[in-house]
Formats: sequence, C-alpha cells, structure tokens
Amino acid sequence: MMAARRALKAVLVDLSGTLHVEDSAVPGAQEALKRLRSAPLTIRFVTNTTKECKRDLLQRLTKLGFDIAENEIFTSLTAARNLLEQQQVRPLLLVDDKALPDFTGIATDDPNAVVVGLAPEHFHYEMMNRAFRLILDGAPLIAIHKARYFKKKDGLSLGPGPFVTGLEYATDTRATVVGKPEKTFFLEALRGTGCAPEEAVMIGDDCRDDVGGAQDAGMRGILVRTGKYRPADEDKINPAPYLTCESFPEAVEHILERLL
Repeated sequence: MMAARRALKAVLVDLSGTLHVEDSAVPGAQEALKRLRSAPLTIRFVTNTTKECKRDLLQRLTKLGFDIAENEIFTSLTAARNLLEQQQVRPLLLVDDKALPDFTGIATDDPNAVVVGLAPEHFHYEMMNRAFRLILDGAPLIAIHKARYFKKKDGLSLGPGPFVTGLEYATDTRATVVGKPEKTFFLEALRGTGCAPEEAVMIGDDCRDDVGGAQDAGMRGILVRTGKYRPADEDKINPAPYLTCESFPEAVEHILERLL
C-alpha cells in the first residue's frame, strides 16, 4: 500500500520530450502550463539536459512561448557544479561547449576528476582514453546523467549513459550520478519550496529517469507518450507509473481535475 497521500503542492516538469522537442513545442503545452499556473501549486522544471547552459535553455523556451523564470529551472548541470564545489576537484569536462557557461569559475587545469555529459564532439578515442587514464589514477567519475538515449527531430539518439558505462567497465569503478533518476536530484529540486516529496508529482517522457526516479523519491509520476516514449515503456518500472497520459496538456487536466 502506498502511504496516505497529502494534498498536492508541487509539480515537477521535465523539459525535453515533455514540453518541447528541440525547437518545437509539444502541441498545446504553452496553454496547459498557463492553466497549471492558475492553480495554487509550486512549479519546478527539472532537466537532465547537458546540451546547453541554463541561459540558452531559458531563451529557447521563452522563444517557444513558455512563461518560465530562470529560478524555476533545476538542471543536472547545476547539480554537477554543486558537487564539484563540494568535492573541490578540477574536472575534465566532457560536456557540450554550449554547456560550459554553467561551469564558469570552476578550475579545470591539471584535472583530477572526470565529468561526463552529452558531448558528441568529445566522445572520440583520444578524449575517452584521457578520461580513462585519469580515472585509473584515482580521479572520481561524475556522470551528469546516464540516459541511454533521447529524442531528436530525426529520431532517437545515444545519450551519455553508454559512454559513462564504457568508462565504468574499463576502469572497474562506479560513476557518481547527479541527475535524474537520483533521489538527491529530486529532493534538491524541491529544496526551498517547502514541499515534501509526498506532496509532489513529476511529469516526464522518460519512464525510468523521470517517473521511476520521482516515485523512488516518494512522489507520484506521470508518464507522457511524447518525446522518447516508446510503447510498453510503462512496463519497465515497478511500481508502474501512477498515470500514463498522451501528453503534457492531458497530464495537466488530470492534475487540475483529480489531484487538487
């Protein structure tokens, strides 16, 4: 039996695949977000994206017509930066160059840690080998996330997960993962909202990372059939998603009609 549910106070929303795919909004998502904002709820946008810094991401969403404030976005890049500052290490940053602004001020000379995000132009033998040697010498391996794949306009594409796993396999170590589905990531996203996980629901297109991760942290999870969703994804996690919906607007309708 699930613990008794408290009244809903917070909604966590994934971005890529849930509100938009690259430069196209999910149909009706802008309006649905407006409707959600009319309810007495705290909204946070939680994303594993490592393709661009928070400022570029916000710009992209604003251009698509989404009403979102920078302090409502919690990214795995932020979580990674926080960890680097806590551990006081100098990372070899395997992230997209567009994500680098989020690491401004972090020393990267003579690296003694390895950070892996989605970095297609860095995932070549020489760079992976450099990371491999650092890890063998004792550098911690930090994965911004370990997604297997994500959705692009032209189809599903490899995420950073396979590359992180390759480094783990070669060095016989385990990466510290900072993004979804880690429980700490979801709890960090709620920090400052005054909401407990039992008072929150997560909406996303990734069954394992969005829904499974949120439910493991004590929230409810709503899976949407947009973005990277593939038929039968809901069978990949146990317990199953609290709910599976066609898209973000349908998830919002459910919240407004059933959870308030």
